[in-house]
Amino acid sequence: MLKGTKNKWIYLAYYFRQLDQDKMRRFVRFASEKTGRSRWSLWADAIRSVFRYNTGLIDYFLFRFYEKTPEERAAWAGTGFMYEYHLAMNPLDARDILANKIRFYEKYDQFVVHAHCTIDDLHANNEQAVKVLRHPTDKLVLKDALGQCGWGIEVISKKEFSPEQLVSHMEQKGYDLAEVFIDQHEVLQELSPSGLNTLRVITQLNDHGGVDYLGARLRITINSQVDNMASGNMAAPVDLNTGVVSGPAVFSDITKEPVHVHPISGLTIPGLQLPHWPAVLRMTKEAALLHPENRSVGWDIALTPAGPELIEGNHNWCKLLWQLPVQTGLKDVLLTYLK
Repeated sequence: MLKGTKNKWIYLAYYFRQLDQDKMRRFVRFASEKTGRSRWSLWADAIRSVFRYNTGLIDYFLFRFYEKTPEERAAWAGTGFMYEYHLAMNPLDARDILANKIRFYEKYDQFVVHAHCTIDDLHANNEQAVKVLRHPTDKLVLKDALGQCGWGIEVISKKEFSPEQLVSHMEQKGYDLAEVFIDQHEVLQELSPSGLNTLRVITQLNDHGGVDYLGARLRITINSQVDNMASGNMAAPVDLNTGVVSGPAVFSDITKEPVHVHPISGLTIPGLQLPHWPAVLRMTKEAALLHPENRSVGWDIALTPAGPELIEGNHNWCKLLWQLPVQTGLKDVLLTYLK
């Protein structure tokens, strides 16, 4: 683990370079109005927290540090801590099979059901390409194999493109992967039909070679084709023992309150029973053990009528998706694996 004030200064410079200025101004204004504190004092406190709690500038607001005690703040796993944790658990030279979606599908093909092909497959018009192009589902998902957080994704209609036009479109947009749009289970389709609502299950290999589960979260779309929280969608906690959604859905936007009822479908979120739960746990355990060089992975899972399947694995799984839905810091859980 990286330690010391020098590294925190490096982190702080990085946070300023990557900062979403509009979001930061909005969050500072909201916190100032809520607490009565000046905006300058909130900025100063956020910077101090980088050094005291190894958090990012925006973490201060997302974790609502402006209304928490020092003890409560110390419980949260922030950006700096998670960067160091992921480095310790998932070596840089082992991450490619997770970071690159094409490599991921090759290495974890036994858990991937939906038809997919690369742009090279389309050029060659090989068997993989034919499976995608002749699949009865009209919608295709185009991706950048190295894209993250829902960026670099486009959903298109096959009937609007000839095979040659599809390849040309992908080349122009920088896509190198085409996938058949996955039909989700009716439980999730009824909850929110605008996009694929995926499940995130986080596994951790322990010192005895076994698999521990760090959490499960359901991402829920709101009039969006992607389900990431960064795109304005919600996430809710899921009970690992039962597969039942165990609380309201939350946003990664401090100006929005948790919701118990989906704003579009009107369905109640807490208490929702996710399908195929025993199969989900079996699949993620097997996947976690398949390539144990990566010890801590966030698995994105599609729940279909036929069962669960993997969409991707994340070596740098999201601290927000993990902690915000349960509205508490979980750093202590990770510290046990660093001893």
